[in-house]
Amino acid sequence: MISPRAYRVMLPALSVAAVLSLAGCDPEPSSSEGEGGGQTVTGFGASPLDNADGMKPGLAPLTSEADRAAGRKIIEKVATKGRGPKTGYARDKFGYAWKDSVDGIPLARNGCDTRNDLLARDGKDVKFRSGSDCVVVSMTLKDPYTGSTIDWRKQQAAKVQIDHVMPLSYDWQMGAARWNEAKRQQIANDPLNLIPVDGPANNAKRDSGPASWLPPYKPVRCSYAVRFAQVSLKYELPVTTADKRTMLEQCGG
Repeated sequence: MISPRAYRVMLPALSVAAVLSLAGCDPEPSSSEGEGGGQTVTGFGASPLDNADGMKPGLAPLTSEADRAAGRKIIEKVATKGRGPKTGYARDKFGYAWKDSVDGIPLARNGCDTRNDLLARDGKDVKFRSGSDCVVVSMTLKDPYTGSTIDWRKQQAAKVQIDHVMPLSYDWQMGAARWNEAKRQQIANDPLNLIPVDGPANNAKRDSGPASWLPPYKPVRCSYAVRFAQVSLKYELPVTTADKRTMLEQCGG
């Protein structure tokens, strides 16, 4: 088990990248080679191709054709089926929010709740509450969903929210309704399925699949589709045919 302090020492440092221009144009991302062959784009953190367990920070755009092709291969493995009914879904069916005592996932039982673990993982210039190595009170976030840089303070908690890449109600409709509670708690707290993002963007997403919602920042859409696929494959949850088609399109398929 990794202590919160030791985990934070291990986090890769993130450099500050430029924000979107006032004209709304997408900036050209700069990149460097990641350990697993994926391109790591400055400021956004790790490529999903180099972050299969979700323990590295951020979600970097995939900039090369080779990486986008690798992303398509991952997405192609995802099974499809129709979206089932939402009957019986409730957030508490996946455990109480940000539960630390969920076995079988990274960061479980490390003495810090999932939300603060994720803020520390993805934030830059992170500051903790006095006397704590867990509770994040301020940080800067390079948001992959909007491409903007967010200066966050705990007093404005909703400005940054933790997104479930595969929304929990989507999981429920695609098969999680038949799972036991322990497995539902895992997907709700698994770092692979969690990204700190702009609050309004997360609110706009709600429980949408990729065919209904994609990050406004276009360069990250292929990475988002790959991460959605990684969660789907890990938990053996299918996606709808429309969602898979949209996911492939984001990576040039």
